[in-house]
Amino acid sequence: MTDQLTDTLRSQLADLQPAMRRVGDYVLADPARASTLTITDLAAACDTSEATVVRFCRRLGLRGYPQLRMALATELGSREHSDGPSPTGDIAPGDDLASVIEKIAFADARAVEDTARSLSVAELEAVVDTLVTAHRVDLYGVGASGFVAADLQQKLHRIGRMAFAFPDAHMALVSAALVGPGDVAIAISHTGTTIDTLDALRIASERGATTVAITNNPRSPLARVADHVLRTAARETTFRSGATASRLAQLTVVDCVFVAAAQRTYDRSQAALEATLAAVADRRVRPGRRGSED
Repeated sequence: MTDQLTDTLRSQLADLQPAMRRVGDYVLADPARASTLTITDLAAACDTSEATVVRFCRRLGLRGYPQLRMALATELGSREHSDGPSPTGDIAPGDDLASVIEKIAFADARAVEDTARSLSVAELEAVVDTLVTAHRVDLYGVGASGFVAADLQQKLHRIGRMAFAFPDAHMALVSAALVGPGDVAIAISHTGTTIDTLDALRIASERGATTVAITNNPRSPLARVADHVLRTAARETTFRSGATASRLAQLTVVDCVFVAAAQRTYDRSQAALEATLAAVADRRVRPGRRGSED
């Protein structure tokens, strides 16, 4: 929990009641200062009560306020030791272009690292167990998450797995109505609140398919529907809604699912990869052919 406290808080922030959300906003805005305040001072700064701060701590899985301060101090110390000074903070109106680039690169790299740290090995193993024996795998996601679903479909096809991505909401519902026991339905949504994706996964669950959610919010409606949850850890900020960081976090999970499934069926997957590589080999420009460099 100590290394993941702010990630956990960020993923649950939208689900908190207004008073607790003010506490969460304060902690995320300045975790260093929050870690030094007494519970009375923090409650006053957030215009709420000490009892609300205690409820906030317990919502995060902590026993009380002393554990919150300790977790924040530990996380800040760990990151300062491993990273040194970092370009934290949102993109501001006065930032020069070099600072914008630095902040984007830092956020993207942090999303991958935090996702790897947050990903449950036990949940990933359970997903792979069902995936390698599934009759078919249907993938749901709209918008940018739809591209991630398509990426996983392509990867699974490369190793001979029957997989289909449905970025269209109506086709996703049709797909979900036709799956059943022995099938796997995977839904991808950063917030876990996208209605189209949620409805498809819910129908797939009712039909008896094993359901998986890839989401940044483990308490979201999508996560509550799923049998298994693979959590991402990416922050979306001003100008960064649907940003590369959240897609990179999702793609990190997708790569882990794909590689673990391929490893589990190593010989079959290797043969399939070699066959598919050979099938497209002559689609590349070769020296001496028109369009190649001299």
